[in-house]
Amino acid sequence: VQLQASGGGLVQAGGSLRLSCAASGRAFSSYGMGWFRQAPGKERELVARITSGGIIYYADSVKGRFTISRDNAKNTVYLQMNRLKPEDTAVYSCAAGMSQIWNYWGQGTLVTVSS
Repeated sequence: VQLQASGGGLVQAGGSLRLSCAASGRAFSSYGMGWFRQAPGKERELVARITSGGIIYYADSVKGRFTISRDNAKNTVYLQMNRLKPEDTAVYSCAAGMSQIWNYWGQGTLVTVSS
């Protein structure tokens, strides 16, 4: 599985962005998908994940603001980010795996939120 993330950019606090992660290869629908982020000087953290069955998890820091979704027909997972805060600034990466073992990673896309 190859993953290609896109949609990052510069946005003012309170604004919105939608990240996309397009997957190539077979059996996309069988994989759990996750969005991770890494801010400068910080460890990578899981932001949101969605299982093959549609079960969703969010980090507390993004609950109520971010929405993860997937379109299996398009082999794509999305991260809708609303009410962005400066502390959301990070490189966001998508990953695919099973049972939360993330075997495949896309390149990151930079999200910068200005205050």
